[in-house]
Amino acid sequence: MAKFTIRGKNIEITPALRDYVEKKVGKITKYFEGVDEITVLLTVIKGKHIVEVTVPVQNVIIRGEESTADMYTSIDLVTDKLERQVRKYKNKLKQRLHKGGLREEAIEGIPASEAEPLGEYPVIKAKRFVLKPMGVQEAIMQMNLLNHEFFVFRDDRTEDVCVVYRRWDGNYGLIEPQQ
Repeated sequence: MAKFTIRGKNIEITPALRDYVEKKVGKITKYFEGVDEITVLLTVIKGKHIVEVTVPVQNVIIRGEESTADMYTSIDLVTDKLERQVRKYKNKLKQRLHKGGLREEAIEGIPASEAEPLGEYPVIKAKRFVLKPMGVQEAIMQMNLLNHEFFVFRDDRTEDVCVVYRRWDGNYGLIEPQQ
Protein backbone atom coordinates (compact mmCIF):
# COMPACT_ATOMS: atom_id res chain seq x y z
CA MET A 1 0.00 0.00 0.00
CA ALA A 2 1.23 3.47 -0.86
CA LYS A 3 2.08 5.96 1.88
CA PHE A 4 -0.25 8.96 1.83
CA THR A 5 0.93 12.44 2.68
CA ILE A 6 -2.26 14.44 3.19
CA ARG A 7 -1.94 18.11 4.03
CA GLY A 8 -4.62 20.70 4.63
CA LYS A 9 -4.58 24.42 4.01
CA ASN A 10 -7.41 26.30 5.73
CA ILE A 11 -9.05 22.95 6.52
CA GLU A 12 -8.70 20.39 9.29
CA ILE A 13 -7.95 16.88 8.07
CA THR A 14 -10.44 14.79 10.03
CA PRO A 15 -10.08 11.00 10.25
CA ALA A 16 -13.19 10.62 8.05
CA LEU A 17 -11.74 12.94 5.41
CA ARG A 18 -8.37 11.13 5.54
CA ASP A 19 -10.10 7.74 5.12
CA TYR A 20 -12.14 9.04 2.18
CA VAL A 21 -9.04 10.42 0.44
CA GLU A 22 -7.11 7.18 0.96
CA LYS A 23 -10.03 5.06 -0.28
CA LYS A 24 -10.83 7.15 -3.38
CA VAL A 25 -7.37 8.35 -4.46
CA GLY A 26 -5.85 4.99 -3.54
CA LYS A 27 -7.72 3.51 -6.54
CA ILE A 28 -4.97 4.85 -8.81
CA THR A 29 -2.54 2.29 -7.34
CA LYS A 30 -4.38 -0.51 -9.15
CA TYR A 31 -2.73 0.71 -12.36
CA PHE A 32 0.85 0.73 -11.06
CA GLU A 33 3.26 -1.43 -9.15
CA GLY A 34 5.57 0.17 -6.63
CA VAL A 35 3.71 3.39 -5.88
CA ASP A 36 5.58 4.49 -2.78
CA GLU A 37 3.92 7.78 -1.97
CA ILE A 38 0.82 9.74 -2.92
CA THR A 39 0.77 13.42 -2.00
CA VAL A 40 -2.60 15.12 -1.51
CA LEU A 41 -3.13 18.79 -0.71
CA LEU A 42 -6.62 19.86 0.37
CA THR A 43 -7.21 23.62 0.30
CA VAL A 44 -10.19 25.84 1.01
CA ILE A 45 -10.07 29.35 -0.48
CA LYS A 46 -13.13 31.60 -0.56
CA GLY A 47 -15.60 28.71 -0.58
CA LYS A 48 -13.66 26.71 -3.17
CA HIS A 49 -12.56 23.24 -2.09
CA ILE A 50 -9.41 22.38 -4.04
CA VAL A 51 -7.76 18.96 -4.18
CA GLU A 52 -4.29 18.49 -5.68
CA VAL A 53 -2.91 14.96 -6.06
CA THR A 54 0.62 13.99 -7.14
CA VAL A 55 1.63 10.37 -7.76
CA PRO A 56 5.28 9.78 -8.76
CA VAL A 57 5.76 6.46 -10.55
CA GLN A 58 9.30 5.73 -11.74
CA ASN A 59 10.15 8.62 -14.13
CA VAL A 60 6.53 9.72 -14.63
CA ILE A 61 4.43 11.99 -12.45
CA ILE A 62 0.66 11.64 -12.55
CA ARG A 63 -0.96 14.85 -11.28
CA GLY A 64 -4.51 16.10 -11.00
CA GLU A 65 -6.32 19.07 -9.52
CA GLU A 66 -10.02 19.78 -9.06
CA SER A 67 -12.00 22.56 -7.43
CA THR A 68 -15.70 22.58 -6.44
CA ALA A 69 -17.89 23.91 -3.64
CA ASP A 70 -17.64 20.55 -1.79
CA MET A 71 -14.43 18.78 -0.72
CA TYR A 72 -15.81 15.27 -1.21
CA THR A 73 -16.97 16.13 -4.74
CA SER A 74 -13.52 17.56 -5.51
CA ILE A 75 -11.92 14.32 -4.29
CA ASP A 76 -14.25 12.24 -6.50
CA LEU A 77 -13.56 14.43 -9.54
CA VAL A 78 -9.78 14.41 -9.11
CA THR A 79 -9.84 10.60 -8.82
CA ASP A 80 -11.83 10.40 -12.07
CA LYS A 81 -9.39 12.82 -13.71
CA LEU A 82 -6.35 10.74 -12.68
CA GLU A 83 -7.94 7.55 -14.01
CA ARG A 84 -8.78 9.32 -17.30
CA GLN A 85 -5.15 10.42 -17.59
CA VAL A 86 -3.96 6.84 -17.16
CA ARG A 87 -6.47 5.65 -19.77
CA LYS A 88 -5.63 8.43 -22.21
CA TYR A 89 -1.90 7.90 -22.00
CA LYS A 90 -2.08 4.12 -21.70
CA ASN A 91 0.15 3.44 -24.70
CA LYS A 92 2.65 6.17 -23.84
CA LEU A 93 2.89 4.87 -20.28
CA LYS A 94 3.43 1.32 -21.53
CA GLN A 95 6.33 2.53 -23.67
CA ARG A 96 7.91 4.63 -20.94
CA LEU A 97 7.48 2.31 -17.99
CA HIS A 98 8.12 -0.93 -19.88
CA LYS A 99 7.63 -3.91 -17.59
CA GLY A 100 7.61 -3.66 -13.82
CA GLY A 101 6.02 -0.27 -13.26
CA LEU A 102 2.67 -0.61 -14.94
CA ARG A 103 0.20 -3.32 -14.01
CA GLU A 104 -0.55 -4.83 -17.38
CA GLU A 105 -3.73 -6.56 -16.20
CA ALA A 106 -5.23 -3.25 -15.00
CA ILE A 107 -4.41 -1.50 -18.27
CA GLU A 108 -5.42 -4.30 -20.65
CA GLY A 109 -9.11 -3.85 -19.81
CA ILE A 110 -9.09 -0.27 -21.08
CA PRO A 111 -10.69 -0.05 -24.53
CA ALA A 112 -8.38 1.01 -27.35
CA SER A 113 -10.71 3.91 -28.23
CA GLU A 114 -9.79 5.60 -24.94
CA ALA A 115 -6.07 5.07 -25.41
CA GLU A 116 -3.89 7.63 -27.13
CA PRO A 117 -2.26 6.49 -30.38
CA LEU A 118 1.42 5.57 -30.33
CA GLY A 119 2.39 8.54 -32.52
CA GLU A 120 4.31 11.55 -31.36
CA TYR A 121 2.80 14.79 -30.12
CA PRO A 122 2.92 17.43 -32.85
CA VAL A 123 5.20 20.38 -32.13
CA ILE A 124 3.70 23.32 -33.98
CA LYS A 125 6.27 25.95 -33.06
CA ALA A 126 9.92 25.96 -31.98
CA LYS A 127 11.72 28.96 -30.51
CA ARG A 128 15.39 29.64 -29.91
CA PHE A 129 16.66 32.35 -27.61
CA VAL A 130 19.73 33.31 -25.61
CA LEU A 131 19.53 32.43 -21.92
CA LYS A 132 20.69 35.55 -20.14
CA PRO A 133 21.88 35.28 -16.55
CA MET A 134 19.45 37.05 -14.20
CA GLY A 135 17.87 36.83 -10.78
CA VAL A 136 14.44 35.39 -10.07
CA GLN A 137 12.82 38.80 -9.57
CA GLU A 138 14.19 40.06 -12.89
CA ALA A 139 12.90 36.91 -14.62
CA ILE A 140 9.41 37.48 -13.17
CA MET A 141 9.52 41.08 -14.36
CA GLN A 142 10.55 39.92 -17.87
CA MET A 143 7.74 37.36 -17.90
CA ASN A 144 5.21 40.02 -16.91
CA LEU A 145 6.53 42.47 -19.50
CA LEU A 146 6.13 39.81 -22.19
CA ASN A 147 2.70 38.88 -20.80
CA HIS A 148 3.66 35.17 -20.73
CA GLU A 149 2.65 32.48 -18.26
CA PHE A 150 6.25 31.24 -17.83
CA PHE A 151 9.81 32.40 -18.51
CA VAL A 152 13.02 30.36 -18.96
CA PHE A 153 16.27 31.93 -17.72
CA ARG A 154 19.77 31.16 -16.42
CA ASP A 155 20.06 31.83 -12.68
CA ASP A 156 22.83 34.41 -12.11
CA ARG A 157 23.87 32.73 -8.82
CA THR A 158 23.90 29.03 -9.73
CA GLU A 159 24.18 29.19 -13.57
CA ASP A 160 21.33 26.63 -13.73
CA VAL A 161 18.53 26.88 -16.28
CA CYS A 162 15.33 27.68 -14.35
CA VAL A 163 11.69 28.50 -15.10
CA VAL A 164 9.42 30.99 -13.35
CA TYR A 165 5.68 30.67 -13.89
CA ARG A 166 2.41 32.31 -12.90
CA ARG A 167 0.27 30.10 -10.68
CA TRP A 168 -3.53 29.87 -10.82
CA ASP A 169 -3.76 31.77 -7.52
CA GLY A 170 -1.86 34.79 -8.94
CA ASN A 171 1.42 33.98 -7.16
CA TYR A 172 4.61 32.84 -8.85
CA GLY A 173 6.43 29.53 -8.92
CA LEU A 174 10.05 28.62 -9.61
CA ILE A 175 11.28 25.39 -11.18
CA GLU A 176 14.93 24.59 -10.51
CA PRO A 177 16.90 21.53 -11.64
CA GLN A 178 17.89 19.04 -8.96
CA GLN A 179 21.50 17.87 -9.01
